[in-house]
Amino acid sequence: MLMDTPRWGYWCECWTEDLTDETGPALRASFDAYSAVQADRWIAVALRTLSPALDADASQEAWTWLYDGRVATRKALMRAEPCEVSVTQAATRITWTIRPVLFLPLAHRQDGELPACAYDFKPHATVSDPS
Repeated sequence: MLMDTPRWGYWCECWTEDLTDETGPALRASFDAYSAVQADRWIAVALRTLSPALDADASQEAWTWLYDGRVATRKALMRAEPCEVSVTQAATRITWTIRPVLFLPLAHRQDGELPACAYDFKPHATVSDPS
């Protein structure tokens, strides 16, 4: 989506965390949504896709959000409140986050070309290894 002015939307992320070690969460995916519907649909599609592979408890967590929590999530997003949905499969916690944001008209993530200002910078000469 081409933007030339700031636009309100939602920044969505998916994180995983191994609960058996202390390495902390790892970012797995991100998504820029321009409506609450689009943001919560991103999580809903992921949960529906994953649920057949989850154990019974994690699958129940997923379907509880899909049936009961999704409406509350969308209402919170409409009030510009951040939201989080998590399921735990064995020793892995998967967490989706959604935050209201103001998207600025900068370089686009999907665009294959760099913005015009990128060509103003010249690469530094590299130093060869003396060994």
